[in-house]
Amino acid sequence: MENTPTVPNNELEQRYIRYKDVIKELTIMNDIFMRNVFKKRECIEHVLRIIMEMKNLQVLDYTVQKDYKNLQGRSAILDCVARDDVNNQYNVEIQQDTEGASPKRARYHSGLLDMNTLNPGQNFEELTDSYVIFITKDDVRGNGLPIYHADRVIEETGGMFGDGSHIIYVNSSIQDEDTALGRLMHDLHCKNANDMYSEVLAKRVSELKETETEESVSMCDALEKLIQEFEQKGELQGEARGIAKGAIKKAKETAKALSQEGMPVQKIAQILGEEGEIVRNWLEEEK
Repeated sequence: MENTPTVPNNELEQRYIRYKDVIKELTIMNDIFMRNVFKKRECIEHVLRIIMEMKNLQVLDYTVQKDYKNLQGRSAILDCVARDDVNNQYNVEIQQDTEGASPKRARYHSGLLDMNTLNPGQNFEELTDSYVIFITKDDVRGNGLPIYHADRVIEETGGMFGDGSHIIYVNSSIQDEDTALGRLMHDLHCKNANDMYSEVLAKRVSELKETETEESVSMCDALEKLIQEFEQKGELQGEARGIAKGAIKKAKETAKALSQEGMPVQKIAQILGEEGEIVRNWLEEEK
């Protein structure tokens, strides 16, 4: 078996200490957290069953953050791609901004699914149905509906074209507690597992937020990389800015508490994974 590099336990603990309170503020609508929630088959299955209104839908296999290659043009990393028990494909995307949920992007994702379905020599009729599902923070379609189904129709007759390609937009800003879809959208915005309707999602969120697991530490790594990426560009915007501010605030609070316990600056810096001079400046600010 191939050996994978491991990170020392004390370093994992440092990362977890620094970011655990930031993770508590995340919801499934945040990309980093969503990817980890959807690593459990039952979670993506629950989401699809409600959106598709198919209580018996079964997910046979799925991938999170899969790179779909286009040898002639632009490739794309899709958030989550699943296949059900009749081989239909589903691409679920969480979109915080309107630009990321454009109709042409949905069309491109649909094309990538098709291009990566058939093997050489297979008949086109072997293409199964595909569903590109954008769950959006706001009502990007603008008609005040909780869900929009987009399918090709023949203009002259109004009948369905029947190519098996489907695009669905779900408006997560409508969280009607009287509908299964509204309750799901509520759960996607919940920070606290105890506030969720779904036992499946609540269990997974609780695992990730309340226990120091390999997956929770991997989220710390992702948060750190995200912050570094934006810092290198000289700007912190949107989600990255909130994550950065939250992480720094928590690190400062931890440094202050440890200092009050008499711990030396260098030891505090080691625990937080920061430079001693930075920690010293934080403590001076507090004074």
